[in-house]
Amino acid sequence: MDIFLLILGFVLVLLGIVGSFLPILPGPLTGWLGLLAIHFTSVIPMNWTFLGITLAVAILIWILDYLIPAIGTKRFGGSKYGVYGTTIGLLIGLFSPIPFGILIGAFLGALIGELLYDSKDTNRAIKASFGAFLGFLTSATIKFSIAVVYVILFVIKFWEVKGNFF
Repeated sequence: MDIFLLILGFVLVLLGIVGSFLPILPGPLTGWLGLLAIHFTSVIPMNWTFLGITLAVAILIWILDYLIPAIGTKRFGGSKYGVYGTTIGLLIGLFSPIPFGILIGAFLGALIGELLYDSKDTNRAIKASFGAFLGFLTSATIKFSIAVVYVILFVIKFWEVKGNFF
């Protein structure tokens, strides 16, 4: 059972990194589930302080993930259409064969969303889509950083007791 939990935990912390860029998967929370899984093994003792702090950070980042793109969009004069466009463009860009399709899709999605909101003011739409794009980049960078920290913490916890697993 310990090996299963170890593998499950490792898959979850790696999915946490993937979730940093996909709006469908909450990256840091998924990574935290990986940390939780390894603590359910009989080899690694349950450390409630460690799990509580890492959960609090994951929840804070999850909340900020919804606020940062909206703040970026609003600060640059955008609308909710820009935020929705960013998300849709991100998903389309994810499946695009174009390099950096996620980034291009997020920007173009925000631009199209803003143009749908107000097709008369192209300059405002470009500025607002840039704000939505910056908000997305900021949020993704923060989520990615925390997800990488969770992978490192997972590896450290495993490395401390690796002899007990095998």
